[in-house]
Amino acid sequence: MRKPMTLLAALAALAAGTTMALAQMVDGEVTKVDASAGKITIKHAPIKKFDMDSMTMVFRAGDPAMLKEVKPGDKIKFEADKVNGQFTVIKLEKQGAAKGDKKK
Repeated sequence: MRKPMTLLAALAALAAGTTMALAQMVDGEVTKVDASAGKITIKHAPIKKFDMDSMTMVFRAGDPAMLKEVKPGDKIKFEADKVNGQFTVIKLEKQGAAKGDKKK
């Protein structure tokens, strides 16, 4: 009886971790990219991790190379964290074509 309970507890912990990781990705739209300053402005959905409502705000880029991948109008999913006391985008995924982009 002990082994099934241990297995069940391990599976529950794994499921909780997966849910937590998925919950950290936030929908947003890039409104400005300042590559020289290493910053990106994002109009974003609520960030539960920080108990933060939807708003537009400036984030530091954890990796400046990510700023070359996006432009204003791009829809993104991103993960933010506090690094040295500053809100920082640590993961960014482009979601589709920006408004005005035309497919060829």
